[in-house]
Amino acid sequence: MIFSQETFDKLAISLSAICTLNCLFLPSLIVLSSGYISSQIDSEALHGFLLSFALPLSIFALSRGYKNHQKPSVLILGFSGLVTMILAYFFGESVSGKSAEQFFTVAGSLLVVYAHYINFRTCNDLNCDCHN
Repeated sequence: MIFSQETFDKLAISLSAICTLNCLFLPSLIVLSSGYISSQIDSEALHGFLLSFALPLSIFALSRGYKNHQKPSVLILGFSGLVTMILAYFFGESVSGKSAEQFFTVAGSLLVVYAHYINFRTCNDLNCDCHN
């Protein structure tokens, strides 16, 4: 089975959205849940796990889209979001605190989502061979 550019963009958007939801709502879930659940969930590990899938998928989808539509702005926007997410994961809390880490993770995720959306729309508008 061959996956299309459209599939990769949609998967990357989904992973970024999941990362954003994890960042925004997992702390609330932990507070509202019992002590057992809160001790079993490691938000940083989950964030790293999601990031380890989002990075290669996003890089592949954005690069493939750029190869088809030659718009560097989409590539730069997406990579800026990925770099923001990476920096937030590795340095966010230790440098600027938990709130700043969450802010930069959400901002980076939104940049990535928007870049994939533009990538998807541009390829679709150009009727690239990368879409079904």
